[in-house]
Amino acid sequence: MFSAGAGSHVVGVSAYSRHPPAARTLPRIGDSSHLDLERILSLHPDLIVGWASGNRPEDISRLRRLGLPVFLTEPKRLDQIPGLIEKLGRLAGTEVQAQHSAAAFRAGLRALREDYAGQPRLTVFFEIWSRPLMTLTSRQIVNDVLARCGGKNVFATLSGIAPEVGREDVVRADPDVIIISEPRAIAAADLARWRRLRALRAVREDHLYVVKPGLITQPGPRILAGARQVCADLDSARNAGLH
Repeated sequence: MFSAGAGSHVVGVSAYSRHPPAARTLPRIGDSSHLDLERILSLHPDLIVGWASGNRPEDISRLRRLGLPVFLTEPKRLDQIPGLIEKLGRLAGTEVQAQHSAAAFRAGLRALREDYAGQPRLTVFFEIWSRPLMTLTSRQIVNDVLARCGGKNVFATLSGIAPEVGREDVVRADPDVIIISEPRAIAAADLARWRRLRALRAVREDHLYVVKPGLITQPGPRILAGARQVCADLDSARNAGLH
């Protein structure tokens, strides 16, 4: 919404909205487990923008029964993001800035494609949580990021969006690279746990990397920075001799 030029129109955000900094000052209206309907109504929104799989269906149904317009979205590919920015701009009446932001994103995506097209593929385990151990499938946008960087998600075909897996499952998959996307302290502790599993190729070759969750798992404009980091990490593994 901020990228689409509609930041000044936003009256409330979810509990984990931290970017841009202006979003941190706005009223919090709940999270994926619970929406504060009374607070939402008190803000008198003309439109509610929701994340399709990140909200309880019953909460969305209640909002709609209250007569509130709800727009749900969930890009699963990087090339869907600029179109979403433009649509949000149309909904908010800020089309010009939205078009500029979308054009900048498309240019960044073209540059990413040109820089990393045709790279040898590496298998990747992408971790989003350690206890329980969780990953992402082809139903989440990170899968597209990995593919564009020449990575193959070893758990892409599992059911759901963010399934639990066991460390023994990761050992069986034996990925070339492990990428951890968790808060810094948790990621550091889990890196230490992975390094004890010398049976893993990624561990033996020291191809373990960390990327900030806010840069890679959220389908907004900053994901390009996260994608560039992931691509650079996979390139680092390739340059070390993996094929």
